[in-house]
Amino acid sequence: MGISDFDRATSLARLATEEFDVLIVGGGITGVGCALDAASRGLRTALVERDDFASGTSSKSSKLIHGGIRYLQQREYKLVYESLLERQIALRNAPHLVRVLPFLIPILSKDGLINRKIARALGAAMWMYDLTGGLRIRKTHKRINRGEALAHMPELRSKNVSSAYIYYDGEADDARLTLAIARTAAANGAVVANGASVTELIGGGETPVSGARVKADGQVFDVRARIIINATGVWADEIRTLDEHTDPNSIRPAKGIHITVPWGKIRNDIAVVLPVAKDRRSIFVVPWGNTTYIGTTDTDYEDGVEEPQCTDQDVEYLLTAINAAIKEPLTKDDVIGTWVGLRPLLRQADSERTADLSRRHGIRVSASGVITITGGKLTTYRRMASDTIDAASRELNQKTKCRTKNLPLIGADGFKPSMSSHNGSTDPEFHLTSRYGSESKKIKDLVAGDPRLGKPLVTGLPYLRAEAIFAVRYEMAQDIDDVLDRRTRARLLARDATSAAAIDVGNLIGPELGWDEAEITRRVCAYQESITAEREAAHLPETLLPSELT
Repeated sequence: MGISDFDRATSLARLATEEFDVLIVGGGITGVGCALDAASRGLRTALVERDDFASGTSSKSSKLIHGGIRYLQQREYKLVYESLLERQIALRNAPHLVRVLPFLIPILSKDGLINRKIARALGAAMWMYDLTGGLRIRKTHKRINRGEALAHMPELRSKNVSSAYIYYDGEADDARLTLAIARTAAANGAVVANGASVTELIGGGETPVSGARVKADGQVFDVRARIIINATGVWADEIRTLDEHTDPNSIRPAKGIHITVPWGKIRNDIAVVLPVAKDRRSIFVVPWGNTTYIGTTDTDYEDGVEEPQCTDQDVEYLLTAINAAIKEPLTKDDVIGTWVGLRPLLRQADSERTADLSRRHGIRVSASGVITITGGKLTTYRRMASDTIDAASRELNQKTKCRTKNLPLIGADGFKPSMSSHNGSTDPEFHLTSRYGSESKKIKDLVAGDPRLGKPLVTGLPYLRAEAIFAVRYEMAQDIDDVLDRRTRARLLARDATSAAAIDVGNLIGPELGWDEAEITRRVCAYQESITAEREAAHLPETLLPSELT
């Protein structure tokens, strides 16, 4: 991949001067998936993202590439089959980013939602799950005894555990996956830029669209395109309003939050699924390096979608859920990271709870030719993109065929799955290969050229200073938050530690981005203020990493 393929200045110049078949609005997983699908078919493809790639929901999911075993209970058999097929494709096309992850479901002898009667039904559901897709990864579920279950999570209240099931699904760093797809799209000819917002459609209503007006770096220019694809997630109605001149009110955002705690508080070596008392939901407890994250919630969200915050009630919900299952209760003092995502669910008049809304996707083509893709989930992004570009091809009167089923993402070339481990690994080599795949050599080359870049970016976390330089030079990172929240995931793992490190990060990437001292100070202050707002919204104390992480 050439540097110019994913160079923002080059992309902005091309957006302003070239003509495209397809302009995709939105740089989340769905948008970049559409860009890769369209570009690989040979369509002249452009994508603009007003903030950063994966800056919305696509960096704030549960980070699971899964069929969704709970969807079997909702009789969403087709969705489960489709999801498990997409899981297998993702494992093949991005083995450095997507990995098989075992999940433990404890069977509780008393005072538990999963008793022995329910366990029998769950076992039948797991056989169905295996037959639907588990055989593709050569991993099928099994039942284990009490001792084996407690070995996987010693902090479980042992007196209630009678046995457990283990089944297998997938995991991925959602932001890294989104970025890899965007870069692969660029390598296939797409013109991609972040920090570029659509302010107006050219055409719309009953008039066929012929492009969009875009603002980037204070400059306004027109991007000419025959088709516009609206892949903006929870912001989809904003683009539809520009097109249709009325708010369609089609999206029902569902809020999902996660909290991060030191791994030593949970000590689980695989993911664990725990039912929530007095609720028809479960939570995931997933190891991630020296931390464990817990989530998620699923509640209606009616506030502004720009910067949703984790609240005191959100944190209490998850703490109550996990504390019902473990020996030593967690407190707010243990919460070292939080994140909030908004699921762009399709509004349904007959559904009372967002948890009951289908995760299927929907595609709508307006009278002017704007194609809107909404709904869906992380796992099925490729299928969503394929369906969307099929619709675009019909509008363009072109016969094209999806080519992404066997299209490796950047970093997969020459990569062997044995080179990586799950997110719970703390090995430095695993850290690099599980984030960059075969590109990890570029990080090592940076360190070889300047050994200072081999030092930690944030004290107590495995990220290297070289990764910040790589993010700016090759991954279109434009700000401190881009580096700490999405190119690395430091902000999710250790909120306040990243605030302390922000000035060092600013001084490191500032010269790469042409910032003077005043601009570095401004950016550092903005980042630290966002951390303070995040902490205060959830009524959390300032918590630096405990000694066992540093």
